[in-house]
Amino acid sequence: MHILGWIVFGLIAGAIARLLMPGRQPMGIILTIVLGIVGSFVGGAIGNAFNGGSLMDPAPSGYLGSILGAFLILLVVTMVSNRRTTV
Repeated sequence: MHILGWIVFGLIAGAIARLLMPGRQPMGIILTIVLGIVGSFVGGAIGNAFNGGSLMDPAPSGYLGSILGAFLILLVVTMVSNRRTTV
């Protein structure tokens, strides 16, 4: 049940991040789930940095941190893919 919770959580966080990001993101449901799960760990690292913890200590964050982390990952991926297509 724990893994199913991560999948649902990742889907929700990734979908909200994709809704907040302007433009079209060509990714399916699996990549949206991965985006949300990885975003949770990125948000946790950012939260640890502000709380005096280590950036290298991976810890999942809550909903807001997960959405922020997923949004940042999506922003970087969009910038890299736009640069690759225009060069």
